[in-house]
Amino acid sequence: MTELLINLTSKKTPTNKQFSLAINQRIENKGITGIFGPSGSGKTTLLRAIAGLEQHLQGEINFNGKTLLNTNNKIFIKAEQRNIGLVFQNSRLFPHLSVYENLIYAQKRSKKSTLNIDKIIVLTELKNLIHKQSQQLSSGEQQRVALARAILAEPQLLLLDEPLSALDQRNKGKMLTLLIKIQQQLNIPMLYVSHSLAELQQSADRLLVLAHGKVIDYGNIHQVIHRLNEQPTDINIHQQTSLALVVKQHDKTHGLTELQLNDQHSLYMPLLNAQQYKQGNSLRCFIFASDISITLQEPFNSSIVNHLKGKITQVSMSTNKQAVLLAINCVQHTFYSQISLMSYKKLNLTQGLKVFIQFKASAIKTLTNSTTQNHIITEENGC
Repeated sequence: MTELLINLTSKKTPTNKQFSLAINQRIENKGITGIFGPSGSGKTTLLRAIAGLEQHLQGEINFNGKTLLNTNNKIFIKAEQRNIGLVFQNSRLFPHLSVYENLIYAQKRSKKSTLNIDKIIVLTELKNLIHKQSQQLSSGEQQRVALARAILAEPQLLLLDEPLSALDQRNKGKMLTLLIKIQQQLNIPMLYVSHSLAELQQSADRLLVLAHGKVIDYGNIHQVIHRLNEQPTDINIHQQTSLALVVKQHDKTHGLTELQLNDQHSLYMPLLNAQQYKQGNSLRCFIFASDISITLQEPFNSSIVNHLKGKITQVSMSTNKQAVLLAINCVQHTFYSQISLMSYKKLNLTQGLKVFIQFKASAIKTLTNSTTQNHIITEENGC
């Protein structure tokens, strides 16, 4: 297995008094690994260290068996020799060059140059833009060019530092779909930094969570999100159920898409584009805990289309003691419901009790139908 081994601490300098970094982590070098955490947690510093752009660190970085950094042995491989690509928040294109000239420049820097530039142009949907100057492009178009340029350098690892932050919701969804397609077709491992848990939930296979320069969790994307729901940390998120379900069918008559939970149970969400979300494909989706309600009896004659029987497996009180988070096991999936303390007491809910959960079709969200931009929240905004 190819791996990225990181054991870093920040070096004390006169200008580095506020922030400290202490990361000792093994990361699988395949698929997409999301890096999540609040501002100042060390996300960008970590990417810069891996890329070879950060000097004020000490320790080791080993990539696929090759030592990139070992301060004890005075080993430091320069950024241009690491074969690691980096796409920043802004595109950083050469303004005096056309799109095609930007891409040719990147291809010439590749030692192998095995990728066909015309195929990359088609893959990144730039065919109609190649003769334009960089300053003539929209933010979304510039980021696609920056991505194509990074790919043409043929890196063994691609680092993405909040590449969608300057884009509107429509272009975010389009760019994210493109990133996933590129990763799958070219099999380039990616480390993806974002403040948006929705972006990472839609794209990443694994999630690395940072707070105050330290790793507080790492693992399967859905499992880590669920642990963030339950564990008291310095990161407050919109608590949610994270799912990957198969698209069963699109019901145009009723304006719903049916998702297969298991052989006997389905969930319904607002109708998706059948061309983009094909029948039989897996769909990443999430449901905010505040959108799932609890009832002790099976709902009948209700306008709410989604309801499931389950058992409460965990009860957690919010820090302000005004809300309760319930983890409920339903058909081998864990769902999270956030209810008021009054409702919790009124229903006399306890761990192990069998209940029914219910939620509207509109409660099931993907990045394209979610208006939530930033999934890190403050304590005053909720729990």
